[in-house]
Amino acid sequence: MRVLLTGSAGFIGSHIAEALAAAGHEVRELDTRGGEDAGDVRDADTVARRLRGVDAVCHQAAMVGLGVDVFDLPAYADVNVRGTAVLLAEMARSGVRRLVLASSMVVYGEGAYSCDAHGPVSPGPRSERDLRAGSYEPPCPVCGNPLTPGVVQEETALDPRNVYADTKVAQEHLAASWARMTGASVTALRYHNVYGPRMPLDTPYAGVAALFRSRLERGEPPLVFEDGQQRRDFVHVRDVAHANVLALEALEALDRGRSRLRAYNIASGTPRSIAEMAHALAEVYGGPEPQVTGGYRLGDVRHIVASPERARSELGYTARVPFTTGMAEFAGATVSVSR
Repeated sequence: MRVLLTGSAGFIGSHIAEALAAAGHEVRELDTRGGEDAGDVRDADTVARRLRGVDAVCHQAAMVGLGVDVFDLPAYADVNVRGTAVLLAEMARSGVRRLVLASSMVVYGEGAYSCDAHGPVSPGPRSERDLRAGSYEPPCPVCGNPLTPGVVQEETALDPRNVYADTKVAQEHLAASWARMTGASVTALRYHNVYGPRMPLDTPYAGVAALFRSRLERGEPPLVFEDGQQRRDFVHVRDVAHANVLALEALEALDRGRSRLRAYNIASGTPRSIAEMAHALAEVYGGPEPQVTGGYRLGDVRHIVASPERARSELGYTARVPFTTGMAEFAGATVSVSR
């Protein structure tokens, strides 16, 4: 299969390029950092040229991270939303009807919770007043009592809480509309906390694992926000790359005319607390031990844990890199300056 891979020079995209090539597929790359082959997904003429003769598109190009402040809004909308719209329009013109879209767990917002009195509920954004007071767990929106966090499924309602999440939801909605209008097939892979070699470091948009590693390399302790008990699912980048290969091959096997978007959680299936991850990374480095600061970022969520069961049953995806092995590798991995 001939695949156009956007964002091919990035952290995740570069691993996908290798995984596709290893699986026997031909990769056509598109990235603003692609040297002589550089191209921008927002440039319709460039996209049209790269689409000629391809069988499918794997769309990874994006501006990532929570965002620094409100002045990031135009850049996120331009790269993530307009860039995706341009790509989809040119795919329609070129007759390319298979798309794997890089989505994210951030589309779920605060995740799944239940109240003893009111059952499943969707808590609102945590207030700065509560966070400042050290009250980190979201309360029941009905009675204010403590909630029990659960596991999000793909059918969980989308509830974005920051500008990056907003644009990821917009990408999914645009792709779903494109599929309905063209009779195409879309697979949206909702990545959880991806880490591994080539992860960008020392940028305000870096992931928490990268920020911790940067401090440890300087001999400084990782600074853990809140009380460190917020939970995430850390999934290795090679597992994410493998999921993309599986998704593209599954689309190739589908009959045309599905005309819908199918989403999958791409996670390890074994959640960890942020403090647990920080300690695991510090142990590899031999210290210093993480410091729990009580700090916070508005727009962060408390717990987001998902089931990868649909990806396992429908795509054949299972995370293969153990957490301890992945963290040890990440500690000694090559530093990247790209996102």
